[in-house]
Amino acid sequence: MTEELAGRTRRRRGRVEAEELAAEYEASGLRREEFCRQKGVALHTLARYVARRRRERAVTAPAQRWVGVEVAEAEARDVELTIRLDGGRRIEVRAGFDAETLRRVVGVLESV
Repeated sequence: MTEELAGRTRRRRGRVEAEELAAEYEASGLRREEFCRQKGVALHTLARYVARRRRERAVTAPAQRWVGVEVAEAEARDVELTIRLDGGRRIEVRAGFDAETLRRVVGVLESV
């Protein structure tokens, strides 16, 4: 369904489609403006979809818990930070890392 408003066509999205759009934005790594321009979505509309998705995920997500951290001697690989995950996986961050890439990686891990 669409409606005409001030010379622009506004598209009404169902809840599932809005959820998918918000998830796609969060996984894209794009700035909001760029994502909205590519998808033809208004900034405030995307903001509403993302806020609703985050609220709903916060209600259904398991409670986050604190884990113990042990500070160890740095290895000779210039690693500033190592995050050890279950299953022997780890994330190593070196000096001068790209913070935006780390933000996206953490976002993906949180959604799993």
